[in-house]
Amino acid sequence: MPFDAIVTQLQSRLGADALTTSEFRDNRRIHVSPDQLFEALRILNADLCFDMLAELTAVDYLKFPGARDRFGVIYGLLNTESGERVYVKTFLNEPDVSLPSVYSIWRGADWLEREVYDMYGIHFEGHPDLRRILMPEEFTSWPLRKDYPMRGKGERHNFTPITRAES
Repeated sequence: MPFDAIVTQLQSRLGADALTTSEFRDNRRIHVSPDQLFEALRILNADLCFDMLAELTAVDYLKFPGARDRFGVIYGLLNTESGERVYVKTFLNEPDVSLPSVYSIWRGADWLEREVYDMYGIHFEGHPDLRRILMPEEFTSWPLRKDYPMRGKGERHNFTPITRAES
């Protein structure tokens, strides 16, 4: 399906002003507000056959020239039948850095949302098991945020070392 047809379908369901688009080479992006995000993703899955959440990541735009928002959250979707890809992007600012979980649409969002939560502190409302996946549970910060110190905050000495079981 041509990108213009995808955008037209979304606009007819969400409203003409509900989204903006951008393209760079073959990277087709749809920008939606956080309150329209879940419905846009649901439509892309149920009606437009984007049946795989291939990627989910975030970007911290702190001190990025011209950036109006602190965080961008990007969903990379794939139509496994046609091979089409589309990226859906939304923006967040502190103090409300939460989005609806898409676990109910794609079960693969389970670990992807946990990783974004663990690294950026973005909360996914309705996620069935939102807890750290890469960092220890007692870690109290978000290491991929731009305001996290490059040398850490001195928390490494608090971790219990992992030892290998001897054979």
